[in-house]
Amino acid sequence: MVCLLAAAALYVLPAAAADFNIRDFGARPDTAVLSTQALQKAIDACAAAGGGRVLVPAGQYKIGTVVLRSHVNLHLELGATLYGSTRLADYTPQRSSYVSLRTQRETVQLIYADSVCDVVIDGFGTIDGRGRAFPKLSWNDEGITRPHLLRFIQCSDIVVRDVTLRNSGCWMQHYLACDRLRIDGIKVFNRNNYNNDALDIDGCHDVVVKGMMADSDDDAITLKSTSPRLCENVTITGCVVSSHCNAIKLGTETNGGFRNINISGIVVKPSPAQEEKFFGQWIGSSAISLEIVDGGVLENVSVSDITVTGTEAPVFVRLGNRARGYFEGQTVSQVGCIRGVTIRNVLIQGAGAMGCSVTGLPGHPVRDVLISDVRIVHKGGVAESELETISQNVADEKEKEYPEATMWGNLPAKGFFVRHARNVKLQNVAVVTELPDARPDFVYVDTE
Repeated sequence: MVCLLAAAALYVLPAAAADFNIRDFGARPDTAVLSTQALQKAIDACAAAGGGRVLVPAGQYKIGTVVLRSHVNLHLELGATLYGSTRLADYTPQRSSYVSLRTQRETVQLIYADSVCDVVIDGFGTIDGRGRAFPKLSWNDEGITRPHLLRFIQCSDIVVRDVTLRNSGCWMQHYLACDRLRIDGIKVFNRNNYNNDALDIDGCHDVVVKGMMADSDDDAITLKSTSPRLCENVTITGCVVSSHCNAIKLGTETNGGFRNINISGIVVKPSPAQEEKFFGQWIGSSAISLEIVDGGVLENVSVSDITVTGTEAPVFVRLGNRARGYFEGQTVSQVGCIRGVTIRNVLIQGAGAMGCSVTGLPGHPVRDVLISDVRIVHKGGVAESELETISQNVADEKEKEYPEATMWGNLPAKGFFVRHARNVKLQNVAVVTELPDARPDFVYVDTE
């Protein structure tokens, strides 16, 4: 695939590039009519002409699966909405050649791209998947009977800018094994089904995310590694997010891992929409979760300038050994590692009483972690009579379990519980509780 384009080409199409108005191809602004074929014809005609802009004018259009092509700019005008069909039969199953935990079967999605380059989705319109129409039928049915809204696999030079994304059947947007991805100024609302992540960046390289406003039931800013390909060289900044689960999360799928990740300037707050919850905690499970549990590596990760309201266990760093492979039958023999992590300038208020943790495994410590300039205000209230039960709970290492910040309940420390770690430094960390709490601020077990 040849796609050697200047960076400016991602933002400004050539002057000669044509517009392909979807109404000229038969699309109708009527949600009683399916406009999938019309939109696909416009995309295909645009690509055949060497590229240009597929224009979605103001109006409401119903579609099933459409497949993007190289050099296509899908532009949604202000007042334009693409609504996903509520019939699964209108979604065309797709199978990628890329081998990943998430590509073992055919999957369904509203907008799909595989092995394309130089694609832009922009404008001030909306894409609404109407995902509530697809009930959860089994544990692993996301992308099978509940469509993703956006899915890009092994693509390059991708921009998603300014649009509003709403109501996916599962993950809102999944970018897998992509290079040079930019997400800028989008708005995401995804609280209508299970597995409603806002953003999933999976084994991608050279990524910039800025200015995202997101409200999701499941994880909000999520990096994953469902294949041996690491998430690498990623910058995320200037976002405001809400989540019942994890606001900023590296994990859980961690076959390759994460390297050179810089996340800064994030506001984490509870959702104003509190009518229902599918997963997690009402105030959120965690603000920052950094995890390796499938043999990968997490190194050179910086999380800074974070302002948090809520979350039960705000900071969670976990090296475990779930050892799940990225294809069926694969054996993962190594534990993986976490090293070179900085978490600084974090202000947390209104948190739950559980506390924060940095934990490895016996013989496999977390290494070289600096946590500095952190202030935690939480409700407290743990009595001395509860300490023995808490100690018994954390005695179970839970080596193979799904990593979750709330997995042990209340921790032995009301600030940070650090276990199986080397060169972990806590500097200028203040812990304040609203109610008296019998726990110490910090507890260290098997640390140097």
